[in-house]
Amino acid sequence: MLSSLRMLASTRQVLIRGLCPALHGVDIASRSRQLSALASERRRFYENVSISQGEAGFEINLDRRKLKTPAGNLFSVPSEALAIAVATEWDSQRDIIKFFTMHLTTLCNTALDNPTLRQKEQLINAAVKFLETDTVCYRVEEPQSLVELQNNEWDPIIGWAEKRYNVVIGSSTGILGPSIPRETKDVFIRHLASYNSWALLGIEFIIAQLKSMILAMGVVDRALTVEKAVLLSRLEEEFQIGHWGNVEWVHEYDLQELSARTAAGVLFVHLCSESSTVKHKLLQD
Repeated sequence: MLSSLRMLASTRQVLIRGLCPALHGVDIASRSRQLSALASERRRFYENVSISQGEAGFEINLDRRKLKTPAGNLFSVPSEALAIAVATEWDSQRDIIKFFTMHLTTLCNTALDNPTLRQKEQLINAAVKFLETDTVCYRVEEPQSLVELQNNEWDPIIGWAEKRYNVVIGSSTGILGPSIPRETKDVFIRHLASYNSWALLGIEFIIAQLKSMILAMGVVDRALTVEKAVLLSRLEEEFQIGHWGNVEWVHEYDLQELSARTAAGVLFVHLCSESSTVKHKLLQD
């Protein structure tokens, strides 16, 4: 009896998604965001934000307090440019600190605390493995209008990646996706090895947002704008919205959030790869 009820509930959810995919999960998503926001806010407790250079790198000062990570480590980043960007995040907070908007700070915390204890090789392998499930490599067989849309929008970025890295990627309509050649994976492994661990963390973050390593490398290499990459990653969703209609406050919010996270990830990668410091000129009256 219990298994029958579960099956009935599962079937009902599938029908709801099929009948109105644009509205499915709206209440759940809304409630989830509310709870997340409440858990990620705190009243601002500092007046001024500044940076200073320490033994391990550049540090963030909140008044006279040194910023610490969630694990209690000193918040110290490898480049002055990144420190300035993080300090700007803290300085831009108003009466309430909204931690969920501070993507650069979160990425730095993850790099410093390394809660999953992953090394550079593990980060590279995780990124390359995503090629096997890359969004732009999975194609539908119908409807024809979506097939043409995918071909027109996704084929050029795959073509760019194949030419840029001199590899074969391809696409597939099969449930298992395309078969990525071992040589292609080896090329990407060697390319990603040229980044430091912090930048690799940023690349992994971008991949997670776009569900695509190809789109992630496109924005990192400046072959795509963040806006274009986000739209390409949401191609099927936007197609469905065009047919079912748009719940503006939901889809627009998701679009802006995805764009903000992706942009932060790209900025993080470039700032972590920045080795020079910013020179300051002291102005005297």
